[in-house]
Amino acid sequence: MIDRLLGRAELKERIAELEEEKRHLERRAEAEEERRSDAVADRQRAEERVNRLEARIESLEDRVERAEGDEETVEFRRVSDASGSRLADVLDRLRGVESDDPEGVLTAFVPDGAVPESVGEHFGDRTRLVRRTVPSVVVADDTGAVSAALSTPIEPEPFDRWADRAYLPDESFRPAGRFAFALVRSDTFACGIYEDDDRVDFEGFTSDVMGAHSKGGFSQGRFERRRDGQIDDHLERARDALVDLVDAAGDVDRTIVVGERSVLGELRDLADHTDVSDATGRPEEALEDAFRDFWTVRIHAI
Repeated sequence: MIDRLLGRAELKERIAELEEEKRHLERRAEAEEERRSDAVADRQRAEERVNRLEARIESLEDRVERAEGDEETVEFRRVSDASGSRLADVLDRLRGVESDDPEGVLTAFVPDGAVPESVGEHFGDRTRLVRRTVPSVVVADDTGAVSAALSTPIEPEPFDRWADRAYLPDESFRPAGRFAFALVRSDTFACGIYEDDDRVDFEGFTSDVMGAHSKGGFSQGRFERRRDGQIDDHLERARDALVDLVDAAGDVDRTIVVGERSVLGELRDLADHTDVSDATGRPEEALEDAFRDFWTVRIHAI
């Protein structure tokens, strides 16, 4: 069945036919040589045909080996992004999948590492697609009607379960509760206090930081020292602003800091979650862009 599906059965049947034709020509050539001396020309023609058939057989056998050695190509059925009301709709749809079987729906968090055994058993050869989505939460049912992986802005505690419905914790996918969300760059800082997806407080500013070094004026070394000092001052100011805003906000569930990779580590100790962001522009606009990007979920249909 597998040979026929992959096209190998047809190749093997053709090889058998060519092998039989080769043997027939060899027998005829031998008979012609024994029967008459003038069969040399016929024998040569038969040998040439045999040589061509052998080359054809070798080519077909090579194709069979490649077909048997190559993994079946699998790709995502669809890849899309969702945020805001669209994401809420997608999550509600998946949560609405219910089964009369108490173990008919699988949901599992797949971290950047080992794939849970239940996921590997269910997805089989498609598990390599799941690995390309990590960290993610996979959702599937035992009929194959539902099969998807959702990226997670906030990684949940590990879970792996078959149940009668999907388990999709809202706080892993959407802004939920009261929290601080900040963007930090080498010359820009912006932070908001949010209740779900509504911003209720804001602090933001930019700092004068020297740009690329040009010829003339400061030496390269002096330029870099001055620029590094300006960035350090900006980050210290950003740290103070973040601490003050969170303290003034009172009880926040968590603090999320995103921003430029080269400076993100300077505020990492103040954050529960961090991520790289390339949002730029004026502080408030940049914060809105970073917030939207962070809470955008990529959905892979598997």
